[in-house]
Amino acid sequence: MFNQIKTSAHNRDVVTLLTRKFGLGAENVIARIAISYSLHSGQKLSPLDVKDSGGKEYSKNVLFGSLFPIYLAILCTHYGISESDRDIPRLFKLHLDHGLMLMEADVKNNPNLVSFDYLFDKIQIGLNEIC
Repeated sequence: MFNQIKTSAHNRDVVTLLTRKFGLGAENVIARIAISYSLHSGQKLSPLDVKDSGGKEYSKNVLFGSLFPIYLAILCTHYGISESDRDIPRLFKLHLDHGLMLMEADVKNNPNLVSFDYLFDKIQIGLNEIC
């Protein structure tokens, strides 16, 4: 299917900034959160909108770890596509970049944001929607 995904050039710096801000370990943690946040936003992105891939590169294994089947199922459900759809790599890339942009805006709008409060708020919102 695919082996690697790259962020946009702008989001290379955003991943680093958010990783430092939240202190959650490796950059792939922020990338996973960004994909989830973007998918949770409900927005459907067009695979034709992929333009810039000059940023941080993640291998599929580093980005998703053992959770790839779960991320894949969520993405496919969101778009109503099969697991063999050729647009899946582009859609993951788009949601990675979109999620990073959403998180960057949250941080800019609230510079005193405390990482765990921010994450717990987002988790609570998600849990409230499924309960």
